[in-house]
Amino acid sequence: MKLLRFGKPGVERPGVLDHEGRIRDLSGIVPDISAKELAAPALERLSSLDLATLPLVEGDPRIGPCIASVGKFICIGLNYSDHAAESGMAVPKEPVVFMKATSAIIGPNDNVMIPRDSFKTDWEVELGVVIGREARYVDEADALSYVAGYCVVNDLSERAFQLEGTGQWVKGKSADTFGPIGPWLVTPDEIPDPQSLDLWLEVDSHRYQNGSTRTMVFSVAFLISYLSRFMSLQPGDIISTGTPPGVGLGQNPPVYLRAGQKMRLGISGLGEQNQTVVPFKL
Repeated sequence: MKLLRFGKPGVERPGVLDHEGRIRDLSGIVPDISAKELAAPALERLSSLDLATLPLVEGDPRIGPCIASVGKFICIGLNYSDHAAESGMAVPKEPVVFMKATSAIIGPNDNVMIPRDSFKTDWEVELGVVIGREARYVDEADALSYVAGYCVVNDLSERAFQLEGTGQWVKGKSADTFGPIGPWLVTPDEIPDPQSLDLWLEVDSHRYQNGSTRTMVFSVAFLISYLSRFMSLQPGDIISTGTPPGVGLGQNPPVYLRAGQKMRLGISGLGEQNQTVVPFKL
């Protein structure tokens, strides 16, 4: 099942893609795609619907973030060995964990804004994992049963904010618009193995990132288990699992985003995002 949210920012409605790729309106069935709707019984109810009986959404509406009211936006750094190498950092012995402000979240095709005083805004295509039920001290063997679905994440970063000066990763990751998620939340029945997904990113039609979740240092199951030792994971939490090589920081010389450029990125089975980069504006 591919769940989504459509409409103007702040008033999105829940939807689902039918078998022909058309949007069907779920607002008569559920109020939104949020923590309550991610529980297994709720997802089972949605999966049993005859999609052809749901109202068809006409036109080409804006697609919003695929999850409403995200609780925690947890990110994993340096989770691809070749990305660690291009960043000039060692492959970590344990996952590098940081948070991204939920105020950074936008829809998958919304504009990305260069922050004020930024000269090093960078891109990162990542697999997002959305938690469906409370997870505490989870065994790795059972970890994937806590997943409500998967989505595309662009973990945008401002490298000077992140690595220079006081060098705080959360500071370099949390600017407004730095968290496009979606277009869809794809349920696990469509993604039987999250460690076999191809992911890629282009800027102005130039392919910078080409990777696969096969080369993750720490698997999705391990990450869920590991994180659940330090904090409870709640329905609606997102784990962004790291990026493959090809980020702007890793180019020789480094290349960073400029206003007017266009990003296109995607993950096999999870859809695509398209963003235009715009200058800072209050």
